[in-house]
Amino acid sequence: MTTKSILTALALSVAATGAALADAHSNGAKIGMISTLSGGGAGLGVDVRDGFLLAIEQSGRDDIEVIVEDDQRKPDVAVRLADRMIQSDEVDILTGIIFSNLAMAVVPSAVQQGKFYLSPNAGPSALAGRGCHENYFNVAWQNDNVHEAAGAHANALGYENTFVMAPNYPAGIDAINGYKRTFEGEPAQEVLTKLGQTDYASEIAQIRASGADSVFFFLPGGMGIAFLKQYADSGVDIPLVGPAFSFDQTIVGAVGEAALGVPNTAQWSPDLDNEANVAFVAAFREKYGRIPSMYASQGFDTANLILSALDKAPVSEAEAFRAALREADFASTRGDFRFNTNHHPIQDYYVREVVEKDGELINQITGTALTDHADAYAAECEM
Repeated sequence: MTTKSILTALALSVAATGAALADAHSNGAKIGMISTLSGGGAGLGVDVRDGFLLAIEQSGRDDIEVIVEDDQRKPDVAVRLADRMIQSDEVDILTGIIFSNLAMAVVPSAVQQGKFYLSPNAGPSALAGRGCHENYFNVAWQNDNVHEAAGAHANALGYENTFVMAPNYPAGIDAINGYKRTFEGEPAQEVLTKLGQTDYASEIAQIRASGADSVFFFLPGGMGIAFLKQYADSGVDIPLVGPAFSFDQTIVGAVGEAALGVPNTAQWSPDLDNEANVAFVAAFREKYGRIPSMYASQGFDTANLILSALDKAPVSEAEAFRAALREADFASTRGDFRFNTNHHPIQDYYVREVVEKDGELINQITGTALTDHADAYAAECEM
């Protein structure tokens, strides 16, 4: 999506006069969504967008305007879009960014200009610790967390020397740090790959020669699809363990049987048994004709958090609106959900496994890796 498109909840109330529009805006919100909707990470951004817009539609509100744009997974494009949304479109809230390098390019400037940013995915460590800000809320996780859960599960499986691999960008560095924070063994080798890489022949050769008893990898989007297919074809039989990013619903259909049985960690799963999640999965499937992914659930929760805060205070009353966001008074698809002092979630992390059910590949929970887990950077946040 390269041209501006304004998407709304059901029927956006387009006022006939400027005064009427201003009144609608003061009681609702204008939201700018910048997400990856084309290229290798498009599936992630599309699901965040679709989950978000589903929640807005379900709310029935006619005073929410959502401007959606494609960042093409390019930091300069994301910055340009954010600048236009803030300066020309005069949005109240920004959201949508998938990749952490783009978040680092956009978020600090946006919140310093008095805008609220709610992350439905990217959770770089720099924004959780000393770089935290009162207007920045992460509704997904801090990047390290899902990988910390993978490290904890690797311990439970008895692994002692894992080959560790992730892309060379902020979320990749956080992934490796997170896994090593909880993993009680020693990494057999650490490899940083190129962001967007699709040929993993060299890395697979290193894995084969490493002597590792397991492989931890973080390769979101198309990177994970490429690696898993190539790994399955290579004949290397060292077991894999990873975060949900490479085994989520946006991925498993493209990967196919190579994803079956591999343990992966996440804070959400389509079979998570709570009322909000059961209703969300059914509504998403009915509207879009597919099983929702973790990213869709995060977009849905992000929108519902915003809606819950707007029920208590307008965005124009920043302090009251911020307090309403902190309360997180909404029915999360994850069940229990609350914010830590640095505005990052405290939540459970599950072990999932890809299975075939009714002809579809889908994740099912097999256990809990971490309970009521907070990120490692909150103590550094002086907010």
